[in-house]
Amino acid sequence: MPAAGSASARILVVEDNADLAAGIEYNLKLEGYDVRIAGTGNDALVIAESWSPQLVLLDLMLPGMDGYAVLQRLRASGNTVPVLILSARGEESDKVRGFRLDADQYVTKPFGVLELLERIAALLRRTSRDGEPKHPAQLRFGNVVVDTASRTVTRNGDPCTLTPKAYELLLALVRRGGGVATRAELLKEVWGYGAFVMTRTVDSHVAELRKKLEDDVGAPRHIVTVWKVGYRFEP
Repeated sequence: MPAAGSASARILVVEDNADLAAGIEYNLKLEGYDVRIAGTGNDALVIAESWSPQLVLLDLMLPGMDGYAVLQRLRASGNTVPVLILSARGEESDKVRGFRLDADQYVTKPFGVLELLERIAALLRRTSRDGEPKHPAQLRFGNVVVDTASRTVTRNGDPCTLTPKAYELLLALVRRGGGVATRAELLKEVWGYGAFVMTRTVDSHVAELRKKLEDDVGAPRHIVTVWKVGYRFEP
């Protein structure tokens, strides 16, 4: 059965292979999830807006609009729903592209049903924990203010738009209070399954944070590299 808090969670399956989609739907419904299927990227975007799923399983090779475009449009619209990519594309470059567009996990076809179900449950558990009020409402450093209640960031009073994963990475660094975080620790904390994400994913998101929040990207003051280890937040 689904983890506590995830029973009847709404899951959107975006898959144009009708037999595979039906098989995934069958197994998800056995676990108690509420499932809808979209066979095209356009249908997926319509359902995502009208139904507000709590998780999206996204195939990349779709007719017309591919999965990358679907993910990009979801994020551009401000939708932070967890997205688990299911794809026959297993090259590192494909995975990196997915994570740079803020996918949460990437599973290569063919996959085991039990592994898929566990990953889904883990993502839903993490999403549920993220909603719990465990931290101060505002975090401040330099000319930056992070409002954890609204998940917004301002710099010099102006809104600063961060991708969902960059925002979570920022919190992971800030909440360590100056302690060093290795890339492996950040991968596990922010992306959930470190073994399936490349370390360059952390580096690219750190680059995004520096570009948006640092006065001098070449000499960052707040998000500091610890050589051969990882990163440290300096308030």
